[in-house]
Amino acid sequence: METETGTQEMLMHGQPQKQHQWLHRLLGDWTMQAQASMGPDKPPMDSSGSESVRSIGGLWVVCEGEGEMCGGAPATMVMTLGYDPQTQRFVGTWIGSMMTRLWVYDGWLDDAEKVLTLEAEGPSMAGDGTLAKYRDVIELKSDDHRVMTSHVLGEDGSWTQFMTASYRRKQ
Repeated sequence: METETGTQEMLMHGQPQKQHQWLHRLLGDWTMQAQASMGPDKPPMDSSGSESVRSIGGLWVVCEGEGEMCGGAPATMVMTLGYDPQTQRFVGTWIGSMMTRLWVYDGWLDDAEKVLTLEAEGPSMAGDGTLAKYRDVIELKSDDHRVMTSHVLGEDGSWTQFMTASYRRKQ
């Protein structure tokens, strides 16, 4: 059994766990190609960009991206990801230059350690001022290729995919 002092020590002076090492597979410079659905009766739109991922203290990764949104407007995004040994969950945030909302992630890694699923709340695509539940799924295809898919939870309880982004490590 861990003592209260031991728990406080772990929280204040964290040591990287295997989950932190998994996040380090994201480190480096990447190119990104994405395709997003803009609605049921509209054709998908393409976007592209780049991302640089660095570590903070071996416990956090910071993903800094730049590119264009679907439709061509410039965008800057920052994602932070870490692992909380106390809750045994992946945690993080996402911000983008196109909105004022701070997205707060809570997630888990699959048993095969290939897929990280992150859930958050954000503005509803209906544009009515309400919040919706979202899910970003990061799948490691190889050391040099990962794919992120974004989904929104519908009123019927099913997840609908609306975006796919393919990241390739710069050589």
